[in-house]
Amino acid sequence: MTKMSVLADCLKTMSNAEKRGKRQVIIRPSSKVVVKFLQCMQKNGYIGEFEVVDDHRSGKIVVNLVGRINKCGVISPRFDVNVRGVEQWVQNVLPSRGFGHLVLTTTFGIMTHEEARMKKTGGKILGFFY
Repeated sequence: MTKMSVLADCLKTMSNAEKRGKRQVIIRPSSKVVVKFLQCMQKNGYIGEFEVVDDHRSGKIVVNLVGRINKCGVISPRFDVNVRGVEQWVQNVLPSRGFGHLVLTTTFGIMTHEEARMKKTGGKILGFFY
């Protein structure tokens, strides 16, 4: 059976490991989108260090968890959103103002909704974490 979404599988694996109280989790397969999403999470302090292991197949990522993830997931399909439309998505998806992050893919790369607002750009919504 094929995987439908590598990013969804990654986030679900991390969420389950976090609920079980694990300190580390191995994510496979890896992709560029998953690595950039994890960098956004790391920058905001939701996960610790992570290491990409190249096994000459699809790759693995070893992530150190810090116990801050309450929920994370993807938003599928990847809806288009403009600068003004981000606020509506923040209200619908995140639990409260100033808590949690939406991750967007823009022409400037993959970033959180706050960074996109500062750069005054829209894009497609990848997922969320809080």
